Amino acid sequence: MAGVGKTRIALRTAALLRDGFADGAWLVSLSPLAEGSALPYAIAESLPLADQSSRPVTEVLADYLAERQLLLVLDTCEHVTAACAEVVEALLAAAPRLRVLATSRRPLGCADERVFTVEPLPVPEGYDDWCDDDAVALLADRAAATVPGFVVDDGNRRALLRVCRRLEGLPLAIELAAARLREVTPERLAERLEDRFEELGTTEHQVYDADPPWHQALRTAIGWSHQLCTPAERLLWARASVFAGGIDPVAVKQVCADERLPAWQIPQLLESLADKSILVWEPTGAGDRYRMLDTIREFGAIWLKDLGQDERVRRRHRDYYLALAREGDVSWIGPDQYQWYDRMTAELGNLRAALQFCLARPEGRTALELAGALWFLWYPCGFPAEGRHYMERALAQDPEPGPARNKVMWACSLAMVCQGEGAAARELAEECAAEADRQGDLEAALMARCAIMCASIILGDLERTIEVGDEVIPRADGSIYVFPMLLGLTAYGMARTMTGRFEEGIATLERLRALCDRHGERWQRAYGDVLRAQAELACGRAARALRFAQAGLEVKWRLHDRVGMAMAIDLLAPAAVATGEGERAARMLGLADQVWDTVGKQHFGAPELIAARKDCESRVRGVLGDRAYDSAFRLGRDADLDAEVSYALGGQARR
Repeated sequence: MAGVGKTRIALRTAALLRDGFADGAWLVSLSPLAEGSALPYAIAESLPLADQSSRPVTEVLADYLAERQLLLVLDTCEHVTAACAEVVEALLAAAPRLRVLATSRRPLGCADERVFTVEPLPVPEGYDDWCDDDAVALLADRAAATVPGFVVDDGNRRALLRVCRRLEGLPLAIELAAARLREVTPERLAERLEDRFEELGTTEHQVYDADPPWHQALRTAIGWSHQLCTPAERLLWARASVFAGGIDPVAVKQVCADERLPAWQIPQLLESLADKSILVWEPTGAGDRYRMLDTIREFGAIWLKDLGQDERVRRRHRDYYLALAREGDVSWIGPDQYQWYDRMTAELGNLRAALQFCLARPEGRTALELAGALWFLWYPCGFPAEGRHYMERALAQDPEPGPARNKVMWACSLAMVCQGEGAAARELAEECAAEADRQGDLEAALMARCAIMCASIILGDLERTIEVGDEVIPRADGSIYVFPMLLGLTAYGMARTMTGRFEEGIATLERLRALCDRHGERWQRAYGDVLRAQAELACGRAARALRFAQAGLEVKWRLHDRVGMAMAIDLLAPAAVATGEGERAARMLGLADQVWDTVGKQHFGAPELIAARKDCESRVRGVLGDRAYDSAFRLGRDADLDAEVSYALGGQARR
């Protein structure tokens, strides 16, 4: 049942079992998902997996898990049980050492499923025979956290037991009741709860059509907590239920405030709801955030619908995140790139909810506008597969030509490039370029041609990249659009380097670096630094190559760009062996192997990259010998990732 503590039990179980799984235990929270199609992306995001291929995400997950011994915890499955069952059965079939622990109000219906029903905490029979793991112990613990100096004594023992009996040992109900002890005595709390039971009778809401009615104890505790809130608190509770995955106070002001709920009241109301255990306060480095437990949010969502405000508030939620995406679109090329990365990845649950709302309720061109404005989340921030999923849906839903559609076309093309789909990416980019030229949409015309350059590189058509670059770079240089210039220079410099024209490539990449520095841009500059390291290494300047590779790695590490990290580390190894540091080179090869493993396919399966890796390994083995090489390689392969990246950036060796 709801509120019985399934999530806490699952987390505790995973913590106890984690060391018995060679590849650990991983939590996937499903409560923010509005539809089952997002499930595979949520699982992939929760794992240390950065596969950017175009294969179905479930297939990517199956390949990743196939050889691993891992515990996967799927929390809150009841609203996506069909999708969970399908994905879980596919993963278990592919991964014999995978185990899945799911929390749900109903079984998934999988063939090998074993159901464990979680009962409420036991309530002692007598006043003196409770123990550390029963309902009274939980109430006493939560009361002590709420009321300084609270202790169980002969004066309150009987009342505490009455409360637990009335709430039938249900943990969430007990925690909500304990929050009231700041205002009333245990005796008065017991009396009011008994009165509440009489008032409620059998009135109830059902959360899902197939669920049995809410347990009366939980209904009593939530309903009473709701009744004891002020009208403003109740209204904010209902309106804040539209948030998925996390609640930012700034967003709450924009989404929930109006003449009935003034914005200046919001901060105090949030604190008050947290004090009443309706919200959970979660401080972060970027400021306060809150979250709402699933059962509490469901009650608020029902109340919001009863008020007739559900659609209006959800539209305001959509509009807020559309405005946020537009702001990020404009600001990404600038000095606040790290902050934008942190902010948008923290808001991923809400962005998904807004996109799903747009797709479910087509109004204007909001689905295209939101999906296109988030290009920087899909491409630089490392979510190309999920971005492509939403962008292709938006394109199929709205075929009318225009700037919004052009933007999604070139953004989708770049996502395809990240996934190695060169032919499809170039075809879509060429279609976009033709449409943009016809409409006079200069930015889209430039970006589409940049996408053509990138797609041509992975297709091995370097001359086409150079040919298009000769057109794009002069046009972009004289325009107000910075990103096409940055991307065009990157692709152009890479093509020049790959065709052996190293000094020309270096000159292009130096121009890229200067332009990035002028705008405070980091992500594109880091790729330029990695490419520059490759060119410097080819010219025999290993020390310079090392510095550029480290500069690129530092940025890619901060932005969690696993592909960029792997590419940079791949260059640190030959740079180290060229400067006579054989052991360091072997460790870098081990570290690169570790990072590539999270991408899903070593070196994208590209023959040139694989050949370069084998050549470097052969040279390092020749310097160190097999035994010393294997020891240093394992050190990099098995070490803590953050610690080993710190070493790669020039830190002290860790043994």
